[in-house]
Amino acid sequence: MGESRITDMTVGSSTKHIIKFALPLLFGNLFQQFYNLVDSIVVGNYVGANALAAVGACGSLNFLFFSLSGGISGGIGIIVAQYFGSGNSSKVKDTIVNSIYVLGAVCIVVSVIGIIFAPEILELLSTPEEIIYDSTLYLRTTCAGMIVIAAYNGVSSILRSLGDSKTPLIFLIISCILNIVLDLIFVIYLDAGVLGVAFATIIAQTISAVTSTIYAVRNISYFKISREEMKPDREIIMNSLKIGTPIAFQSSLIAISCLVLQSVVNSFGATVVAAFTVTSRIEQIVMQPYGSLSMAVTTFTGQNMGAGKIERVKKGLYSSTIMILSFSLLMLPIAYIFGESIIRIFVNEANVIEMGAKALRITSICYFPLGMIFIPRALLNGAGDAKFSMINGITEVLCRIIFSNIFTKIAFIGLWGIWITSGATWTVTAIVCILRYASGVWKTKAIVSTAN
Repeated sequence: MGESRITDMTVGSSTKHIIKFALPLLFGNLFQQFYNLVDSIVVGNYVGANALAAVGACGSLNFLFFSLSGGISGGIGIIVAQYFGSGNSSKVKDTIVNSIYVLGAVCIVVSVIGIIFAPEILELLSTPEEIIYDSTLYLRTTCAGMIVIAAYNGVSSILRSLGDSKTPLIFLIISCILNIVLDLIFVIYLDAGVLGVAFATIIAQTISAVTSTIYAVRNISYFKISREEMKPDREIIMNSLKIGTPIAFQSSLIAISCLVLQSVVNSFGATVVAAFTVTSRIEQIVMQPYGSLSMAVTTFTGQNMGAGKIERVKKGLYSSTIMILSFSLLMLPIAYIFGESIIRIFVNEANVIEMGAKALRITSICYFPLGMIFIPRALLNGAGDAKFSMINGITEVLCRIIFSNIFTKIAFIGLWGIWITSGATWTVTAIVCILRYASGVWKTKAIVSTAN
């Protein structure tokens, strides 16, 4: 069953491959967001708005920490996809072996930093005093479980790079269901507060990491590794870092820019933090089709770059852009008409509902530029254009710092500058991505061209 799900995306209809690959990812991401909704509803309604704000205040930090391991996992997946597309099976297996060493080292360092310096980091971000204790507790717990989250993401990334997006979906659903059940138990029945929410996540992810690894070892030949094959390979480790580090750096820079914005949000008090947390969760839902398509485009690009099929890569970008435009146009009226009703799902406080609904209408205008960050960036990453990832991350950092300090200081804009900053940042970053694609530099960046 495992081998039969591996898909060669270098032949056949590019549009069909992308859609077929993206749909399980979309379903899985939506299921993940369903869990996030339940998480927010449970915390907001059974623990309180301050607890919801405490979890939200850690959102950008967790994104930063997980981006480091996630970027490395993504880079490893791109290398696997390129080797798979070129038909180099031995390099596929060697890359999987060495991913263990790379991911393990990164996770240990990041986890230790997060656990030790959590209070200082949160204070640096101007986290409101009334939520800093719960935020510290939540952050330390999630950092302690980073290794299992990275293990699950690593296995899933490799399976996807081989064209299998269905198997990761199964384990994601298992994880989400467990997470929801454990949320209800820890928060409602055991009254464990934000600590219970964090424990629920770590336990569910641990089970998912273990079961997905067992599946891969038993069913995918590339994962059947002998003790003799466990030797570190300097060339592969360096190639993994060559691709993965810039992607991780890009994600980390984006996370840092989010932290800058989060710091501005925190300075406005707990009510604004709660509204920002809710609208951020909604944006995460909107981004799921974008994210699903981007992962499909990354794998599609990686395999076809390995096979040397440049024109096929371009066709994949075109069809994905049409899908992004269609979805963005659909979401705009939904945000405007049903804004209050959507926010009310998360919180009961009238002032948070009013603020969140207006903020949602502001950001929805820029949903298409947001989507046009994902697709060109996915193509560039899949092609191995690693240096641009860092440039792209720097662009987001500068935009969020500059825009947040400009818009929130304008008297008639004030706190609404928080959400205007997001829309403006998406637009500028999308333009930079499109310009990089148009330059054609990415056509010469495939790792297999030098590694083989």
